[in-house]
Amino acid sequence: MSLCYMNGSFLPLAEAALPVSDHIILRGVGVFESICTFRKRPLMLTPHLTRLGRSAEKASIALPLPLDEIKAVVREGITRMDVECLVRPYITGGDIFREGSFPASRLFILFEKVVKPAPEVYDRGVMLYPVDQGRTIPGVKSVDYMFSYSGKSLQKDAYEILYAPEGEITEAAHSTFFLIVGGKLVTAPLSRVLKGTTREIILQLAREKGMDVEERCPLLSEVPSATEAFITGSVKEIVPVVKIGDLAVGDGKPGPVTRSLHQTFLEEIVRWLE
Repeated sequence: MSLCYMNGSFLPLAEAALPVSDHIILRGVGVFESICTFRKRPLMLTPHLTRLGRSAEKASIALPLPLDEIKAVVREGITRMDVECLVRPYITGGDIFREGSFPASRLFILFEKVVKPAPEVYDRGVMLYPVDQGRTIPGVKSVDYMFSYSGKSLQKDAYEILYAPEGEITEAAHSTFFLIVGGKLVTAPLSRVLKGTTREIILQLAREKGMDVEERCPLLSEVPSATEAFITGSVKEIVPVVKIGDLAVGDGKPGPVTRSLHQTFLEEIVRWLE
């Protein structure tokens, strides 16, 4: 079962529709979030919706509803689902562009069964393909993911592309990237990437474990000396990265730190459920 909240009502996903005049269709103007449930409770709901509001503000898109009301809709939609679900609220550009902003935005929220990566993804790890460019407007979670799909055609067996402008690794197409090098957990600073919600959990858990954390862009040139790498996201949780382009990471197998952090994440996840 899949649902869509639109225009004040919940309806089957197949019955939901937008006007073709909406700027999300005409120009790709829109922002969204991806929120997973565990035990039928949303993970980091408040941070997700705060980021949604921040993305809309930076994209000059008016909020169609206050965030507290969006939160109430999300909670109601979850109760209507009989499975763990992926909740994706979208705010569109609407039909009007006036004085540099989009004042007539629309809200729709998708509720679908969450589908986690296959077990072999965690058991074997994945390959990322580096590209010499960055994501457009990295501080905004926009609907513009075109290059993340078309760029993957450059290396069809890549799990995702990895943005590495001028050799500085920022983030993967749909994930936050972490490299373990020189005994430190290294990830790009928020001035260069989206503020990932799972990123925040992992950094907190790593520091609680006494790990050295460095928020800077890891370099492609550091990959040969790195011991482990992984990516994080709301659906994928923590996925080990064993290869970047032609370069093996560590011994080419998922490492103990990655596995330990993932296990701790699953054990401690109740702390971030709302």
